[in-house]
Amino acid sequence: MSGNTQARDDDGRADPDRPAADSAEDGLPPRVVALGGGHGLHASLSALRRVTTDLTGVVTVADDGGSSGRLRRELGVLPPGDLRMALAALCGDDEWGHTWSEVIQHRFRSEGELHGHAVGNLLIVALWELLGDSVAGLDWVGQLLGAHGRVLPMSSVPLDIAAEVQGVDPTRPYDLTTVRGQVACASTRGRVRSISLIPENPPAFPQALKAVREADWVVFGPGSWFTSVLPHLLVPELAEALVATPARRIVTLNLSPQRGETDGFQPETYLEVLAAHAPDLRVDVVLADQGVVEDTTRLTEAAKALGGRLVLADVGAPDGSPRHDHELLAAAFDDIIRG
Repeated sequence: MSGNTQARDDDGRADPDRPAADSAEDGLPPRVVALGGGHGLHASLSALRRVTTDLTGVVTVADDGGSSGRLRRELGVLPPGDLRMALAALCGDDEWGHTWSEVIQHRFRSEGELHGHAVGNLLIVALWELLGDSVAGLDWVGQLLGAHGRVLPMSSVPLDIAAEVQGVDPTRPYDLTTVRGQVACASTRGRVRSISLIPENPPAFPQALKAVREADWVVFGPGSWFTSVLPHLLVPELAEALVATPARRIVTLNLSPQRGETDGFQPETYLEVLAAHAPDLRVDVVLADQGVVEDTTRLTEAAKALGGRLVLADVGAPDGSPRHDHELLAAAFDDIIRG
């Protein structure tokens, strides 16, 4: 692991009075930052909390659908849904953790205005309004849940995603159309070629920048590639920190293409798109499920092009569904991080 990361005090926080040291060498747990959103980040955090006690999830804030979209439009707040899912992933496996995870994920079912709202979304927004501080509100929710880690937004303002999509009109398959909004981009009928953020240069949260700069490992993916993973690299300050950090970087590939967003993607395509959006980013490890990689040579070369090596492991659900198994993914992360 990197040798110039900052040491921490007894609470696991950065301590400027202690000399920099590698986490493995100073006996502290590895500092890991995972980036993404939605179900992909939930899977990553659910696995990583089994590997380290020093874990931070940095979450995209571009969701404009469902309960999050309604709260965002009505109250002008950051969309809380992906933040809620990340916090739920950090709940422990004991009765307390299971109960609170179910509570904040619970959605109301009614004929009225509460229909579809998640309890956790309302709790997070309530704390934001009471405290006037987005990060403090999330930390309070984390304390309530007994979260095994911390959750931070990637930006201090709500964002929109704009995608350049090819073939939205089937009769004009080569035409490019700009599609705006996370939901619209994720469900487009065409093929997403690139994305940008609105506003164009959003501010990053200082706490997220600090976590990335002091990390031993940074993990990208799995998840919706264009709407959950790549947006972090389009926030200028965060992108700069991700390039400059002494941390090692892991890219976890998806198990299958996502309809509308990554239709037709081969495993190496994810890396090619990543390189196109962040040409200065270097990667140390590409983690993929060995059961879904048909051309190992091409994926190995794509990983090498980013400066990394390919690691194949069984990380998919045993039932064959396109989702990561938390225990298997944790074992793969543990082998990489501690190896």
